[in-house]
Amino acid sequence: MNSLIGTYECKVDVKGRLMLPVNIKKQLLPIIENGFVLRRSVFQECLELYPMEEWQLLMQKMNKLNRFKKKNNDFIRRFSAGAKMVEVDANGRLLIPKDLTVFAGISKEVVVSSSINIIEIWDKDKYEQAISDAAGDFADLAEEVMGQQDDEDGIS
Repeated sequence: MNSLIGTYECKVDVKGRLMLPVNIKKQLLPIIENGFVLRRSVFQECLELYPMEEWQLLMQKMNKLNRFKKKNNDFIRRFSAGAKMVEVDANGRLLIPKDLTVFAGISKEVVVSSSINIIEIWDKDKYEQAISDAAGDFADLAEEVMGQQDDEDGIS
């Protein structure tokens, strides 16, 4: 799957249904019928939407963990806690389960943001806060994370 692109403001209806933005839907079109997994983010109070093929790749990596190590078992349990299979309906809507809505603090206004191969779903206020909190540190973070890339591909 190619990288997803875009950040969009959307609304969730009273039943917890999110109308996917047209541009995101177009990018997902080749794989939309395979379904998705929606889960809690590890680092933020947001949700992560994995196309099924991306989820399967991640599960293959996690399946290599030695389950006879308590730390690995605890990680697997926490990582998969609350994960749900979800589908996009014929109208382009995604139903966000109530427990995940509560976890992410989603009320009505949300931000749907691409994150390379997955989509993050945020409460709009929490997204704006997370972006503004990180704004001052982004230059340092970019240098630390990407500045050491001196391989042949040469990210610049």
